[in-house]
Amino acid sequence: MSYPEKKIKVLLLSRWYPHRKDPMLGLFVQRHAEAIAQLCEVFVLYVQEDENIKDNIFETDQFCLNNVSTIIVYYKKKAKASIFAKGFNIINYFKAYKKGWKMLKKQNINPDIIHANILTRTGIVALYLKIFKNIPFVITEHWSRYLNNSISYKGYFRKLFTRIIVRKAAAITTVTKNLMEAMQKHHLLNNSYYVIPNVVDVDKFFPKQNVGKNLKKRIIHISCFEDISKNISGIMRSVEKLSHIRQDFEIRFVGDGLDKKKLEKFAKTLGIKDTCVFFDGLMEGQHLVDYLNTADFLILFSNYENLPVVILEAFACGLPVLSTDVGGISEYLIEERGVLTKAGDESAFVEKLDYMLSSYSNFNKEKIREFALNNFSNKVIGESFYNIYKDILFSQKK
Repeated sequence: MSYPEKKIKVLLLSRWYPHRKDPMLGLFVQRHAEAIAQLCEVFVLYVQEDENIKDNIFETDQFCLNNVSTIIVYYKKKAKASIFAKGFNIINYFKAYKKGWKMLKKQNINPDIIHANILTRTGIVALYLKIFKNIPFVITEHWSRYLNNSISYKGYFRKLFTRIIVRKAAAITTVTKNLMEAMQKHHLLNNSYYVIPNVVDVDKFFPKQNVGKNLKKRIIHISCFEDISKNISGIMRSVEKLSHIRQDFEIRFVGDGLDKKKLEKFAKTLGIKDTCVFFDGLMEGQHLVDYLNTADFLILFSNYENLPVVILEAFACGLPVLSTDVGGISEYLIEERGVLTKAGDESAFVEKLDYMLSSYSNFNKEKIREFALNNFSNKVIGESFYNIYKDILFSQKK
């Protein structure tokens, strides 16, 4: 593939993005940005509420990381749940974008295309720039709120604005076919839908040789510890039942989040904490890669998902996966790469856990790794987005 000498300038907006209070939020969006930056000039403009800002309404942070130039504008948020406070926060949200846009213009950054991630507010900003600055925009949606078992996509005006924004976009991408179809069922219509999955740094996540052998078979679960969606309590109840059948395994929970302390207490109540269930805290970067390589397989028992990056990272490391059949997971997790189970069915989950503990070594690590290389690498994902941008800008010039 040949590329033009002048790189396409992409301005990426996102509802979620890593920031000073939460370095994990929207990490999958950041990885998309880094993949795109291999072929385009990528600028991120992200705004984030912050209750702790005291003296000024706005604070800014600007940096370049992995060839992605990033501006983060923090805006003061009122914590009170009143109509006045909500109005104040919404006004400051859009003022923060205005401030960030002025910072871009001072640096003579003139984007060729806007890439809005996660609707609806980012889409409003993108639509404004299309109308008043004549810049086309693309939408990437990651959010599972459009799925049948989610109740967060509601409200007349939210739905109205979302339909308008989607219709005016030059293209829509989703990380799974399942999410694309769910959006279309909500009458979010556009003639140019594409499926582009999440990205994994396959140069970082890869199988490692000579990893020390564990005393017991090791299962790993990585998540944000939000029990309503991840159903970690269901995992623990299942593990407690399985522990009466066999004792040759351990489950390592990696991550942090809202329900972690409650779940640790629940594990202690069940009598499995620090016997077959262990909480290892948040891990990032090379530490996470190394730890993932000590596992025999990954598990998820989520009530709803879209396409969790942790599954793709496991694939890149050659690990099979046991997961619930929710969202678009079944589009990528087939019997060559693991096992699917029904959400909420703890009896079936116990059976599948028992099966995986006896059979994980039968999966071909090299083939699992090869699938990740061919579908989720920076090169593959970056080129997919680049081709969409190129087609949009070419058609605009006609």
